[in-house]
Amino acid sequence: MSFTEFIKDDVKRSLLFLILSAVSLAVSFFYGSELAVDPAWVAIILCGTPILWDATTGLILRHDIKADVLVAIAIIAALALGEWFAAGEVALIMEIGGFLEDLSAAKANKGIEALVSMSPKKGRLVVDGSVRDVDVDDIHVGQVLRVLPGESVPVDGRIIIGETSIDQSVITGESLPVDKTVGDEVFSGTMNQMGTFDMVADHTAEESSFQRMVGMVSSVDAEKTRMVRTVDRWATWLVALVLVLAVATLAITKDVYRAVTVCIVFCPCAFILATPTAIVAAIGNLAKRGVLVRDGDSLERMSQVDIVAFDKTGTITEGRPKVAEIHVVGDDAVSLIASAESCSEHPLAKAFVRYAESSGVDYTRPDSFDMTVGHGIDAVVGGRKVRIGNMRMFQSSGIVMDGPTVKRTEELYNDGCTVVYVSIDGTYAGFIAFSDSIRPSAKSTVMNIEGYGVRTVLLTGDNGRAARHMAAEAGIADIVSECTPETKVSEIDRRQESGCRACMVGDGVNDAPALKKAWVGVAMGATGSDIAADASDIVLLKDGIESLPHLIGISRKMMQKVRVNITFSLVWNAMAVGLSMFAVLSPVTGALVHNLGSVAVVVNSALLLIYGRRKRADDSEVPPRSVAEMQPSIKVSEPILS
Repeated sequence: MSFTEFIKDDVKRSLLFLILSAVSLAVSFFYGSELAVDPAWVAIILCGTPILWDATTGLILRHDIKADVLVAIAIIAALALGEWFAAGEVALIMEIGGFLEDLSAAKANKGIEALVSMSPKKGRLVVDGSVRDVDVDDIHVGQVLRVLPGESVPVDGRIIIGETSIDQSVITGESLPVDKTVGDEVFSGTMNQMGTFDMVADHTAEESSFQRMVGMVSSVDAEKTRMVRTVDRWATWLVALVLVLAVATLAITKDVYRAVTVCIVFCPCAFILATPTAIVAAIGNLAKRGVLVRDGDSLERMSQVDIVAFDKTGTITEGRPKVAEIHVVGDDAVSLIASAESCSEHPLAKAFVRYAESSGVDYTRPDSFDMTVGHGIDAVVGGRKVRIGNMRMFQSSGIVMDGPTVKRTEELYNDGCTVVYVSIDGTYAGFIAFSDSIRPSAKSTVMNIEGYGVRTVLLTGDNGRAARHMAAEAGIADIVSECTPETKVSEIDRRQESGCRACMVGDGVNDAPALKKAWVGVAMGATGSDIAADASDIVLLKDGIESLPHLIGISRKMMQKVRVNITFSLVWNAMAVGLSMFAVLSPVTGALVHNLGSVAVVVNSALLLIYGRRKRADDSEVPPRSVAEMQPSIKVSEPILS
């Protein structure tokens, strides 16, 4: 990076100026009187000039009185008395506060740019039997498109030829690929995993699911504006007060020196540091627990949430299928099945191979392997024929299953499992059920969150059976299933319009719009999508949600510290001004008292660094409520269509 580019970078330039100013003030403090030019002028120029400029232009051009005006008055007063160090110190403290608040602002639109880059760019147009590549923007409704394995679906449409299995996680968040056949809908941005198929376009690229999701992320970001600092809200009254006090001091004492000292002492450095120091300490505490917070506004909003909405897959669950139940006949059945599945790229096949390996079962490469997309596989292992597939595959081949098997698999379906059937040498040999495993910490996390008086809700793209099963295990009573990105945003919006302040917790690209729309967005950073992380306000860097109760607790503690700091700084400043008016404090002792107030605020805020240290990572943040309290009758909501 060249020096010119470095200077144009606001964050890096501000950091450089702060370092140079701090060094100059340190030299000024120890050797300023011995030098021909006091080094404090470096801090006055680098940090004070922007403050004086902003205060002047805001006051004259916009008639806007903020904290800059108060600080400008203190700087000018210090310069009038020849107190170069005091002027530089005031400017440096003000700039530190501003830098701490704006440190993360440069990352605001990173998520939108990454999401746009994922949009499908090309499609294969079928015309009179020939295929040619076209830009997605040139695809019209009614045209026929061909999608090959490994390609993304260019626009929304319906399959007219072929069968396949599609990864829809980018849109719905479903953990498993979905089998598709003629007549089924497919969505733009989803990934074709297996077979080749032809589809007819139902929407143009601009109207397709993925572009609507990009549009939602872009639009809702503008709705979350930065909160105004408390000192800025009160700045007009504080400026008026300091001027009145200075004029009154001059009128009563006829001492200009004393009146100017009042202006210096009144500078609200402790007041300005009250919020950013508490924020930085809280962010530092959370960083040690693997929680990344983008800015202080996020924590302030987090302290106000009264509902937490969870995505299911990858958030309250681990996000990958595991063998939940297996019933097969034959001592070598597991080995035969693992051998047959070892050549398949399907997630369920990989899950079974992992199960076999963890069980110490040996398997070999099959003699032959054939896959029927949307149905299953046929393989020959050591001369034995192995068939593994879904119900349609077994019904079409005439393989009969007994009554207990049918009853048990129906129960597993109702629990949200995916079931595949097995035959060996043409005879039914059993079934395997797969499910997404709930995180071990999910139930205790939900209990601790609700212990703070915060309600929970599950928003998932999965079907109602899977949603109900996982919600019951996690202790979540409110469920909305079969959510698209639009319906997740609608559910968040509906709750917030009713007066709630919602925190959305998710991990996938499909969660990005809801993460943006929510009062606070929390993304799973370890296992989740980079798009979701960039769209969120807070990122959980560790693989788990157990940090959420601590996050709520420390955000509320932080706001308590801010209120205490503000109250203390106002009282401290009032005392210092009173003592200055009666000449009890000289400029030197006044500066000392002024700095002591700032130090007290910093120390009080720093106590947040040890908040929760005595609790082990798995300890409850609050006294857990009983399971009976946590599990009322489950309420399943229909998704709200946008």
